[in-house]
Amino acid sequence: MPPPRPGPPAFSTERLDLLPLRAAYADEMADVLSDPALHSFIGGRPEAVDGLRARYARQLAGSSDPAVTWWNWVIRLRADECLTGTVQATVGRGVAELAWVVGTAWQGRGIAREAAAGLVARLAAEPDVHTVVAHIHPDHSASAAVARAVGLVPTGERRDGEVRWCAPAGVT
Repeated sequence: MPPPRPGPPAFSTERLDLLPLRAAYADEMADVLSDPALHSFIGGRPEAVDGLRARYARQLAGSSDPAVTWWNWVIRLRADECLTGTVQATVGRGVAELAWVVGTAWQGRGIAREAAAGLVARLAAEPDVHTVVAHIHPDHSASAAVARAVGLVPTGERRDGEVRWCAPAGVT
């Protein structure tokens, strides 16, 4: 496996620290993502620590397409001093495709909204990012609310059954 590419810088929001992904976070994140119900919209099932560590290593190696960059962060809730989820952006050709996951125990506290808004603001500073998008299961009202809160609007397009949400970069 090639050496990891330089990752994105850390950044913070009012309550959160967004820390560049590291394989070492797999130990804590396996617990964060362990609820099978969490995977009902995103697919798959909870991964054991070793599987999650291997996935993180693949993500850190980056895309095989040199025109595409994978940026991945874990979400740390400062008040509780714990990891609560992840945010990521696949950046290439003027578009940043966003995704977020917050562990079941931390849902309903605005963490996904705050992390996604921070990510959208961070991407607005990137001169090559003109559009931000997310693909959300049509029945996932919580993720739709996050997308709406960060300025994304649903389009008529679908990919793999998910609705494409879109906005110009910098719109929040």
